[in-house]
Amino acid sequence: MKFGYARVSTDAQSLDRQLDALSKYGVDEILQEKMTGTKQSRPELDRLIDKMREGDTVVIESLSRLGRSTKDLLSLVELFNERGVTLVSLKENIDISTPTGKLLVTVLSALCQFERDLTVQRTNEGLTAARARGRKGGRPPIDKKTIEKALKLHDAKAMSVSEICEVCNISQGTLYKAINERKEKEIENGEKQTRFKHIDPSSSVPD
Repeated sequence: MKFGYARVSTDAQSLDRQLDALSKYGVDEILQEKMTGTKQSRPELDRLIDKMREGDTVVIESLSRLGRSTKDLLSLVELFNERGVTLVSLKENIDISTPTGKLLVTVLSALCQFERDLTVQRTNEGLTAARARGRKGGRPPIDKKTIEKALKLHDAKAMSVSEICEVCNISQGTLYKAINERKEKEIENGEKQTRFKHIDPSSSVPD
């Protein structure tokens, strides 16, 4: 299945150019929305993520139509890779399943790490200055029960990702991270159980 995704920042802008490009590429379905990329809620993108399956292709007119920032774009690219979904950007002529596309992911990852390092440095400098003035700072940790609640809502499939994040007061990145961490634990536990089942009782050493 080939999905097209189109977005503009305001109601005054037209989606026609993007829709024409996606139709010319030959997508099977186009999901479109008009809202600023800085807003956390993007219901059509959430719907696209829910619909896509392994082997599908997501086509966009340009990378700027998908991500709000380098970090957000990389998070989505990694999600597509984990789901076995190919991302194609027409303007940049990029397919993340090709060597050039994989290089892009590497560059995005490096940029994100650079941005994170700068953020950490600035945060630490700010905290140091605040402590010198007798103040404490830092973001409060997310409660484990909140993450569990968000995962249960996601499993129920009754709400979109943006709605879950709004209800639980967490970011989409936090939710996707929790989903991926849970999946990794399930895979790890499954491997352990498989190894346990294959242990031959007769091979155990008697007391």
